[in-house]
Amino acid sequence: MATMCSRAVAVAATISSPAASTNAHRRGARAMVSSFQGVRTLGAGAAIAPLRCVEQAMRKKVLVGGVRAMASANGASAPSGLPIDLRGKRAFIAGVADDQGFGWAIAKALAAAGAEILVGTWVPALNIFETSLRRGKFDESRKLPNGGLLEIAKVYPLDAVFDTPEEVPEDIKNNKRYAGSSAWTVQECAEAVKADYGTIDILVHSLANGPEVTKPLMETTRKGYLAAISASTYSYVSLLKYFAPVMNPGGSSLSLTYLASEKIIPGYGGGMSSAKAALESDTRVLAFEVGRKYGIRVNTISAGPLRSRAAKAIGFIDDMINYSTANAPLQKELEADDVGHTAAFLSSPLASAVTGTLIYVDNGLHAMGLAVDSPSVAKAAAPAPEKTNVAA
Repeated sequence: MATMCSRAVAVAATISSPAASTNAHRRGARAMVSSFQGVRTLGAGAAIAPLRCVEQAMRKKVLVGGVRAMASANGASAPSGLPIDLRGKRAFIAGVADDQGFGWAIAKALAAAGAEILVGTWVPALNIFETSLRRGKFDESRKLPNGGLLEIAKVYPLDAVFDTPEEVPEDIKNNKRYAGSSAWTVQECAEAVKADYGTIDILVHSLANGPEVTKPLMETTRKGYLAAISASTYSYVSLLKYFAPVMNPGGSSLSLTYLASEKIIPGYGGGMSSAKAALESDTRVLAFEVGRKYGIRVNTISAGPLRSRAAKAIGFIDDMINYSTANAPLQKELEADDVGHTAAFLSSPLASAVTGTLIYVDNGLHAMGLAVDSPSVAKAAAPAPEKTNVAA
């Protein structure tokens, strides 16, 4: 019986293959008949057993073949459980200018999930970024988990401080760092994306700038304070204003914030803490307005300290990372991919009911009320000694 069942399985493999020829079908049929003739004297139940084997084998082959087809579509191994699948989706990520920050990590995570990637790069950094991409400088960091490389479909010039061409002052228009670039205001960028691709599904705001970030708040000028709000907060309002009409219903938009919005972080000045607080407040209001009008979700990620190029400009990023590692519930250094993975979840159908929300990705540092590495609390914060089992 085992031999007959194995023959039936082999027959099923032959006749269920879409590439099988007519002759192969005939040979398979003859083999099946031959096997059944040998069991006629065993009764109906025994004769039906090979048919059941065939049915089971065919079902198994269809299932496995279907999974393999899904896997081969993106070059990855077969997904299991609840995979994040963004195939057929298109993302625009504003604020990618190198391969070190959260914007780059988000681009990689979305690409790994199957999304097509477009980026907006600050005009003065555009030439360096595109040259680095073209010369392969980022090839190592472009590697995806499935062995492929992050592919950026198009890089758009963008300066999110300016909404329309009419707002650009003459000194910026004539600035040599903007020479050779055009259509880089938010409105023009959105129009260019619409002309090139029609629609997008995911919008990511990875922009922040505070020209006086190293100054204490009390020493920050009005101009510096408003510049931080403009570049770091209002730019998100502007992006949604012009990109939401280009987004498909059910799409996702997200931004990046920082714990300084709600806790005192000495050294993070220049109005940047105020800008992040405003960004979080705007996230909630925009979730209502954009959700009701366009059916788009709006969330923000509060990321822990990362040794990015922008963070290094503040001057004490290493101290912040060391502090987080010593005091956070999870004693490990934050990886940019941690934020990228959360962004992929928020951008996927798995988060279809999540909006107006702030999600912390900081190893739990936000939950701490005191520094456990402080000498004054070291004894109280030390873990309890392990109990030793003593035999009676």
